[in-house]
Amino acid sequence: MASSTGCEHYARSCLLKAPCCGKLYVCRLCHDAEENHQMDRFKVREVQCSKCQTLQQAQQICQECQEQFGEYYCDICHLFDKDKKQYHCHPCGICRIGPSEKYFHCEKCNLCLVKELQGNHKCVENVSRQNCPVCMEDIHTSRIGSHVLPCGHLLHKTCFDDMARTGAYRCPLCMHSAWNMKEHWDEIDKEIEQSPMPPEYQGATVKIICNDCQAHCIVPFHVLGMKCTACGSYNTAQDGGLIQLQEDADDGDDVEMEPEPEPQPQDQPESHVPQH
Repeated sequence: MASSTGCEHYARSCLLKAPCCGKLYVCRLCHDAEENHQMDRFKVREVQCSKCQTLQQAQQICQECQEQFGEYYCDICHLFDKDKKQYHCHPCGICRIGPSEKYFHCEKCNLCLVKELQGNHKCVENVSRQNCPVCMEDIHTSRIGSHVLPCGHLLHKTCFDDMARTGAYRCPLCMHSAWNMKEHWDEIDKEIEQSPMPPEYQGATVKIICNDCQAHCIVPFHVLGMKCTACGSYNTAQDGGLIQLQEDADDGDDVEMEPEPEPQPQDQPESHVPQH
């Protein structure tokens, strides 16, 4: 709803004239929530002062009463808001919350990332030009910050926090572990050591694929988890049925037998870019 102080999304003292329908709204988000179409913020040409109601060309200060429409104004995005150290990133094509010196634009990812990740992240080409794999909302233009996973994929920071709270620890896209799981793998090691399998499963092995390093291994079967021999991860998937080793009564050779597949072991429990 229009007001002299803006809306729930932005603090501003003007209304945007929607280039699509000619109606006045505080922001594109308010417009999109009311209409059956979306406003193109880049095509906005006119604004109305909330103080004196003068309709005028989009600018930061009212031409009639000198009211400042926003502490921050971008004449490309037509973004008016209070000062949040915003900056316009030309490669991204939109404004982001700064300060700009804390971020760099990764050309391959085509996204602004915190400088701590410069040279320290896995690049995925145009990674932000997709929907969040959790909520399926757009990432690139979202006002919600994004979180970069070790595999290079992105999801909303709020979705990442929700995922972690539920015990999910895998990237929804590639199943790679979403953070350093070494301490948790060490705990599983201790639990397995203290929980031997029943005699009929002693010596049973299983083929696995590791979601973290993509190695294929044959490892001891245990209901609490199967550990990758290449990287030590328990983020693995069973690849085929249980292999039971039995000794042949005639010649003493070991014989592999594959009974019905055992139930899969249960999953084990598992930088931020604010945007406008």
